[in-house]
Amino acid sequence: MERNDFPVFYPISTRWMDNDVYGHVNNVTYYSYFDSAINRYLIEEGGLDIHGGEVVGFVVSSNCQFRKPLAYPEAIAVGLRVAKLGNSSVTYELAIFKEQDPEPAALGQVVHVFVDRASSQPTPIPETIRRALASLTHQ
Repeated sequence: MERNDFPVFYPISTRWMDNDVYGHVNNVTYYSYFDSAINRYLIEEGGLDIHGGEVVGFVVSSNCQFRKPLAYPEAIAVGLRVAKLGNSSVTYELAIFKEQDPEPAALGQVVHVFVDRASSQPTPIPETIRRALASLTHQ
């Protein structure tokens, strides 16, 4: 995958605390970058109300392939697209790119299941969120 495979990007600056004792961004931090990009998109484009909405997204699966190390200080961007859009679930594909690098430093996949906040039971994806996600669907 390369940059032009992703319809939306979110810039992120690595932080001092992201580095581990080996001098690079720790592997668990990549998942935080993924989560930040996904939720920013859902809030800004899909209207997800993270504090009071009736529907929330639960991560049920995630993975990451690490290709190149990242370190502090570095400007990065997280590319986001949708690989599969179901009734109550969505599979995201993500890539983290160093600034100006056409090759990804990491590739990831995250699956969200949308659930009713009160019951934690799967529920259909709300229409405003579905429309936003559909616009990211990989062709």
